[in-house]
Amino acid sequence: MAEEEKPLMFHEMELDDRILKAVAKLGWQTPTLIQEKAIPLLLEGKDVLVKARTGSGKTAAFAIPVIQKILNFKQTSMHQEIKAVILAPSKELCHQICKVVKDLTIKCSREVKCIDIAQQEDLTVQKPLLVEKPDIVITTPSKALQHLKAGNLNLKKSLEIIVIDEADLVFSFGYEDEVKQLLEYLPNIYQAILASATLSNDVKSLKERILHNPVTLKLEEPELAPASQLTHYHLKAEELDKATILYALLKLHLIRGKTIIFVNTVDKCYKIKLYLEQFGIRACVLNSELPATIRCHSVNQFNHGIYDIIVASDEKALEEPGNANQNRQIKSKRQKDKNSGVSRGIDFQFVANVINFDFPLDAHSYIHRAGRTARGNNQGSVLSFVSIKETPLLDEVEDKLKHCEGTSIFKSYQFRLEEVEAFKYRAKDAWRAVTKIAVREARLKEIKQEIFNCQKLKSYFEDNPNDLQILRHDKALHTVRVQQHLSDVPEYIIPETLKNITGISKRTKRKRNFNKSENKKFKGKQNNPLACMEFVGFKKKKVAK
Repeated sequence: MAEEEKPLMFHEMELDDRILKAVAKLGWQTPTLIQEKAIPLLLEGKDVLVKARTGSGKTAAFAIPVIQKILNFKQTSMHQEIKAVILAPSKELCHQICKVVKDLTIKCSREVKCIDIAQQEDLTVQKPLLVEKPDIVITTPSKALQHLKAGNLNLKKSLEIIVIDEADLVFSFGYEDEVKQLLEYLPNIYQAILASATLSNDVKSLKERILHNPVTLKLEEPELAPASQLTHYHLKAEELDKATILYALLKLHLIRGKTIIFVNTVDKCYKIKLYLEQFGIRACVLNSELPATIRCHSVNQFNHGIYDIIVASDEKALEEPGNANQNRQIKSKRQKDKNSGVSRGIDFQFVANVINFDFPLDAHSYIHRAGRTARGNNQGSVLSFVSIKETPLLDEVEDKLKHCEGTSIFKSYQFRLEEVEAFKYRAKDAWRAVTKIAVREARLKEIKQEIFNCQKLKSYFEDNPNDLQILRHDKALHTVRVQQHLSDVPEYIIPETLKNITGISKRTKRKRNFNKSENKKFKGKQNNPLACMEFVGFKKKKVAK
């Protein structure tokens, strides 16, 4: 039998020692399949179209050869020049790519300089950064075009490499015109890299415009992680039942680990957050109406474990052309950032669970939401709540995925709602307490907080302290009243079938020291539990190791 081909290791790719040290510091012992195949081709200078599912390591697959080639250029070049431009459809993704590049250049940060100009809005603020001609510029297509037209960015003579990440989203984010104009500012010869999770018609169009005699790397892998790694559940429930079950699952620790809760609208983001806060469950929100700095900060807090739950709206599914539910698009006068994305691109780290509180509107959205978990070799689960109105969407997604996977992937989540009837009373009151006014005031509070933290307004407030005082002493917010007792779950409302699972043993007999008179009083109250208001607390039964 022929010997199996051994995988190519990082140290066998002729990479600079400084890159290898950075890779070792990141704990990457072996390259992923896409890295193993793509890095040698890119180091040879070939144009490459990379198609691999989310979580396969695409970012490092193009970042490592870009850094290596810049280090090679430094050996012969006498001048500091912009050698590489990396374009991504969202500001969060630009921030993420920049972090990966900086992690990989930690041992050669003086030689390879990288900046992310997708975050700041004012071109005049970014112009001095571009005057220094960093080696790598990371941005969105629209921001790159703005700087090119303003003369802040000149790529005709220096550019060697251009990368477009999440290429299948570039056109759907509305960047088609920007990309066409941007190509006019590029030199005649350059190396191009397209990275994408799918090979859509938009990617094929970009391929014809940007790539020259490319090598296409299409990994033969399913769009979703295998069933041994990712489990899919569905649970039929209406909205109040969804809220009750979510409360019970989180509070009884039936779902453990980092969790992303997906909804379909921005208002629902805040409603879920305010609802969970009443039970002492902390969560942060992520949506397209938040400023880029807050979005990136929220992702970082989630990744660093400050929050274990993030509530994200996935409005892109409502806006994509050709959607079967296009007639039901939500029209809003509120300003959204088209350079934002939630279900795609962002690297949420070590996510154990994805909960679809609102079922996604198509199979692609479901795939990309599910792709937030079970990344790398980690296990994950997806739980989708499905109302009666959402049942056709479930059937549509199940049919499409059954055709791709060859078998049905959904399992019915066994949950008896009648067993948590006591939870429903609490959930009903908490859910109704989150009114439209409460949601609006929560959003205003977040905007005010951003105003206070804005560095651009700091000098203005120093010159106009009265304006700052007016903001600080504005009317009181109509926030939802948080009742402290709701953060605790009394043992008597926990179903007997769940006590062992949640680690709460049956109530042990409490020992009390009564004198004769106290004991006589207590015996008279034993038959009426409501008459005895004294609460000592329940002790958990110790489990032998």
